[in-house]
Amino acid sequence: MNHDMPSSAGATDVFSTHSVFGAPCWVSLTSRDVQTTEEFYGAVLGWQWRPVRLGDRFRIALADGSPVAGIAGVAAMWQMAVAWTPYFAVRSADEAVARVVERGGTLAVGPISLPPGRAALLADRDGATFGIWEGELFTDWPTWRRTRPAFVRLRTRDAFDAAIFYGGVFDWASDKPGCCEVEYEGDEVVLRSEGDLVARIESGAVESAPDPRIRPHWQVHFSVKDVASCARTAEQHGGSVLSLTDDEAVLRDNEGAQFTVTAHRAR
Repeated sequence: MNHDMPSSAGATDVFSTHSVFGAPCWVSLTSRDVQTTEEFYGAVLGWQWRPVRLGDRFRIALADGSPVAGIAGVAAMWQMAVAWTPYFAVRSADEAVARVVERGGTLAVGPISLPPGRAALLADRDGATFGIWEGELFTDWPTWRRTRPAFVRLRTRDAFDAAIFYGGVFDWASDKPGCCEVEYEGDEVVLRSEGDLVARIESGAVESAPDPRIRPHWQVHFSVKDVASCARTAEQHGGSVLSLTDDEAVLRDNEGAQFTVTAHRAR
């Protein structure tokens, strides 16, 4: 499991997935080697690092002193793919897992206890991998929701079918207080949490495509000031550039994990 939520113990303003649910609440990278991961993302995104309670293979990435992502150097040991994974806030991990399975998705790991909460790793019915988190969120979570990462995007076979799947799992657009709002912009489904853009879902993926960029997957976007500079630095540190525009670059890190850097407010 590649999830490690920073603890909010001792804080006076604690957020919980019991009151804030259905939205992406964290992103985590499974890597092979923590040191090389730190060096790459430190250079490309300017992140700093702090240890966590799970041990030496785990780190929390900080941007301007605020938590931005989790890193777990366990890909080889646990025979897991090197990849970024978004985690969604749920009121009950057990209930969310049951809903995923009922709707044709699959469970890979969990739910397991990772104090201060519980997590599971799953895939939707088109094969896109995602995680769920039940429990406390870090105190700066509203800032993270607005800006870090910019958002997550699902490229899938059929955006509207995927919205029905995830909406049923996460109570999107329900009558429950605090649920996420769903909007339709052309062929895309747009997810907002208390007005903040947190996810987009787009059609066009092909399940059987040999290129993993075309198969259904969740893509993590990080907001940066200079997209071109990040792309150059990624190449200089062993990564690669898959696509590049003025506002956005799709990159692979030095171990092969794909992620996107997006210009501030170009969402």
